Amino acid sequence: QVQLVESGGGLVETGGSLRLSCAAPGLAFTSNGMGWFRQAPGKEPEVVAAISWTGTSTYYTGSAKGRFTISRDNAKKTVYLEMNSLKPEDTAVYSCAADWGYSAARPLTKSEVDYWGQGTQVTVSS
Repeated sequence: QVQLVESGGGLVETGGSLRLSCAAPGLAFTSNGMGWFRQAPGKEPEVVAAISWTGTSTYYTGSAKGRFTISRDNAKKTVYLEMNSLKPEDTAVYSCAADWGYSAARPLTKSEVDYWGQGTQVTVSS
């Protein structure tokens, strides 16, 4: 059974940083593109960042560009989201996602996701 397990969420002040991790020990990791979605209260989930199965291509939503960095460690079967210069509007539940063969040539969509993590709360105080 494939499980994606996130960690690293928490409470941080505006301007602070957090690093989210998502471990996927049961996943054919090198065949899957990986992404991070977030959902704020009362809002639809949105993809924040995604990385191709090769690790050579990435996608960022506009608000994440220049502040967030997605990366992957295939040996550890783990994807990371480094978040800097955090803002209150970044407050959301962040979920890891896996999509077989995703190339990052376009945004990752919810309908394409094969596996989801349980989510981790990120709260940015003003």
